[in-house]
Amino acid sequence: MGIFNFSQDLGIDLGTANTLVYVKGKGVIVREPSVVAKNLETGAVEAVGSDARMMIGRTPGNISVVRPMKDGVIADYDTTSIMMNYYMKKAMKKRSLFAKKPNVMICVPSGITMVEERAVIDATKQAGAKEAYPIAEPFAAAIGAGLPVWEPTGSMIVDIGGGTTEIAVISLGGIVTSSSIRIAGDDMDEAIISYIRKKYNLMIGERSAESIKMDIAAAKKGIVGEERDIRGRDLLTGLPKTITVTSEEISGALDDNIDAIVNAVKTTLEKTPPELSADIMDRGIVLSGGGALLENLDKVISDETKIPAFVTEEPLESVAIGTGKSLDYIEQFRSAPSVSSRALN
Repeated sequence: MGIFNFSQDLGIDLGTANTLVYVKGKGVIVREPSVVAKNLETGAVEAVGSDARMMIGRTPGNISVVRPMKDGVIADYDTTSIMMNYYMKKAMKKRSLFAKKPNVMICVPSGITMVEERAVIDATKQAGAKEAYPIAEPFAAAIGAGLPVWEPTGSMIVDIGGGTTEIAVISLGGIVTSSSIRIAGDDMDEAIISYIRKKYNLMIGERSAESIKMDIAAAKKGIVGEERDIRGRDLLTGLPKTITVTSEEISGALDDNIDAIVNAVKTTLEKTPPELSADIMDRGIVLSGGGALLENLDKVISDETKIPAFVTEEPLESVAIGTGKSLDYIEQFRSAPSVSSRALN
């Protein structure tokens, strides 16, 4: 008879660049870009996720490809709700006909306003959730990275996503001090686009910039001697053109972004109580999120702070895993709506 009360609760990492859905008991089921393609004439949704991402920069005039999340918060409410509904259905496609609406744990940036948080909760309910419970992104990342967040010891997490970099010191199930800056993976892509445009008078798209970043970019010139051909549109002639760039060039273009992230880490450390600072010195700084995969970034942070830094095993999934594991504490979230503001165990 268990089939009649069967419900699949979900954990959702609603990111600027990617959305991941964790199904309780099954793990991360959905990993898709946060992209939607809409028909401007009819208003119909043409594609969601990977299919929509393939359309970026390649659509006719009547189709618009949008990323409804900007800097970790909702920029297009209705499109976000449509996208979440699509991913929730995809995650639960094998559920029982008698299944109830799922409860959803959804991550939000630590620097989010109450209005922005309410928009996330409302969009999640509109997408088909029974109840939606927000959890701070760095807190979820720390759980997903396997840090002892419930113990009276300091853990530091740096989560570098697409729209925001979230830095937090966590102890006893709460965030002691945190910083949230709107400089992350998307800004690195923009920096590469800007550099190529200024130096070579070549216009490239965001997909090309992201590909270059993943292939040959590094923090503070960590990779030496690698080259990559780039195709784009010559701004002087308007014709297609191919150029060759080096890893040193691309890494140099990212210096300002890396400096901003390192300074945010330092600022958070300066606000950390001495006892927790000692714990962080022993345990090190943990990096998660797609931006953590940037070559040499952990070494740069370690050199600048004089504290060991390392990338977690599953940087792309740590927030989603942590959000999913938080479903075990859903009763406490009902009684403590402020995000991870106190110990939940």
